[in-house]
Amino acid sequence: MIFRRGKPEDAERISQLIMGFLSELTIEPDGRGADEFLAAVSVEAERGYIRSDRYEFLLAETEKKLAGFIAMRDRTHVFHLFVAPNRQRQGLAGELWRRAREAALSRGHAKEFTVNSSPNAVPVYERFGFERISDPVQEQGISFVPMRYRSGTHAGRIQP
Repeated sequence: MIFRRGKPEDAERISQLIMGFLSELTIEPDGRGADEFLAAVSVEAERGYIRSDRYEFLLAETEKKLAGFIAMRDRTHVFHLFVAPNRQRQGLAGELWRRAREAALSRGHAKEFTVNSSPNAVPVYERFGFERISDPVQEQGISFVPMRYRSGTHAGRIQP
């Protein structure tokens, strides 16, 4: 497995991986009503995020294929975390989170992180030590659960 920073030319593969989870990310399985979300994960949008100083993308590749990636916004918010279906349940999401968290902490980040988790991914983030901070939210065609992680406050939890 090779880990590397995302580049603008990765935007198409990143967008395609996200779109593979469309039925899990949107209220309507076909994405109806989620136009803003769909625009926000388009190739053009992803390319813009990668070029922005506010976002850091870390990709995991095997044999030049995208196995997964994490994108952090402002070193405090897990903006994206996706793992290809054939690479799930192998610890890759945890490794991506660990590397992104350590990179943020090494730059003096305040040790608190947030994520708007898809309902299906809540157990994964809970294993990482995130806690729900509100009930699920439904807006603009998507459903998500706001969550927060505070370094050092999750004794006994799995912290990759």
